[in-house]
Amino acid sequence: MKKLLQKNNLILVSFVLLALSGCKYLNPSVMFDTPSKYDYSSFEQEKNEYVIRPFDKLNVRIFTNDGIQLIDMESNNTASKNSVGQDPYLVEYDGLVKVPTLGRVSVAGLTIKESEKLLEEKYAQFYQKPFVLVNVTNRRVVVFTSGSTKGEVLNIDNEKFTLIEALAQAGGIDDFSKAYQIKLLRGNLDNPQVYKFNISSIEEMKKANMVLQANDIIYVDKRARYASRTLNELMPVITLLNTFFLLYLTIQAL
Repeated sequence: MKKLLQKNNLILVSFVLLALSGCKYLNPSVMFDTPSKYDYSSFEQEKNEYVIRPFDKLNVRIFTNDGIQLIDMESNNTASKNSVGQDPYLVEYDGLVKVPTLGRVSVAGLTIKESEKLLEEKYAQFYQKPFVLVNVTNRRVVVFTSGSTKGEVLNIDNEKFTLIEALAQAGGIDDFSKAYQIKLLRGNLDNPQVYKFNISSIEEMKKANMVLQANDIIYVDKRARYASRTLNELMPVITLLNTFFLLYLTIQAL
């Protein structure tokens, strides 16, 4: 009878192990999970500069006379009187931004330099030798490392802010993260583009030089550690089974 009970306990534990390893019970914090044969977005040849996207906020400054007053911007407070536009302007969902005098102008898909050149050409109808400066004020990315246990929001401080730089600022890849399983989500979260990166080798890491866009989400998968997690989850069950077994032996001995 004792051997039969032990055998039943072993079968029960094995069944629970199989059930747990095949579901998300051991990894309830997993985010952005994809099927094993998920069709990731292909890597396209991108511009090496930041590209303006819908919902970006632009600080647009227009100076006359080819920006000659910019020379005294630091020391002369009156220089700002020769410029137009100080508050951020929102790039709307259709890629248009509403700026003074011109109204709505299409800037989505342009680099900072391209947008400045476009606005200078358009403002030339109203100002003498306009000089335009454009800056995106709300550029940031979200980085999750070690699965979802560590999260950080990073500001994009330069025009060529890459995935590698973002990972470095977020603390790098720790022992519990997969350097070969990094996902980047871009665009509308209802139907995002999902890129997969592998920085465990030099050849694959070349793709990770991708220039980030505002609101990109970076997610570094976490090592499953099924053995330790399974043991932790099963300890209450094993303890309960042992308690019943000891109770059974005690009753039999009476």
